[in-house]
Amino acid sequence: MINILVNGCNGKMGQEVIKQIDNFSNLFLSCGFDKNDNGLNTFPVYTSIDNICEQVDVIVDFSVPEATFEILKYANKKQIPIVIATTGFSKEQFKMLELESKNIPIFQSANMSYDINLMCKILKQITPYFKDSDIEIVETHHNRKIDAPSGTALLLADSINKANGNNMNYVFDRLNNKHKREKNEIGFSSIRGGDIVGEHSVLFFGEDETFEIKHTSYSRSIFAKGALKACEFIVNKPAGFYHMDDLLQNF
Repeated sequence: MINILVNGCNGKMGQEVIKQIDNFSNLFLSCGFDKNDNGLNTFPVYTSIDNICEQVDVIVDFSVPEATFEILKYANKKQIPIVIATTGFSKEQFKMLELESKNIPIFQSANMSYDINLMCKILKQITPYFKDSDIEIVETHHNRKIDAPSGTALLLADSINKANGNNMNYVFDRLNNKHKREKNEIGFSSIRGGDIVGEHSVLFFGEDETFEIKHTSYSRSIFAKGALKACEFIVNKPAGFYHMDDLLQNF
């Protein structure tokens, strides 16, 4: 049995992970960690890392970057693998995650959905055929999402960028751009409203036609299930930085 600690256990995604654990016969919810204990959970919830006493084999992190690095201290001290599904890391913070992976196994993805990661693979394959197109990414999320653009939008853009030799520029705001669009740009548009789980569209604008590839998430369960599959994958792995590509090889 694999004992799991859920970081950010009182958040919407943390609660979804907890609900989905019951669908995995080899996983057990050991405890949760959050900045506040609402007293509504039926399992141990800690607000101080120093008080955690349960057996933990792997950590699932759906939180915010600051909370991720707090739980990383515990993971490093106890030599526990961690699955990081938190988004909104800066480039400097991401480098810190890579550095931490020299000590413990870290599985990180901006999106734990199988289909989104398949979309990334497809984008890598088709992007060279659209070398003369203008590329825009449009993402829509619920009104509580803090970071913009989404981590998934950046994940998709990175797939396109790699296919184009890493020579693309990311444009997040055209308000102060007083010049016409250039061919090596990837533009981003972020929409926030209601309770939309997540929609991501990549558009290739040609001279007389537009090609669009789109993914829509109807339930948070897909991300929770993906994170738990990552837990199964990363337990007993050596220290290193793992991604969805590593997990998808097992499908």
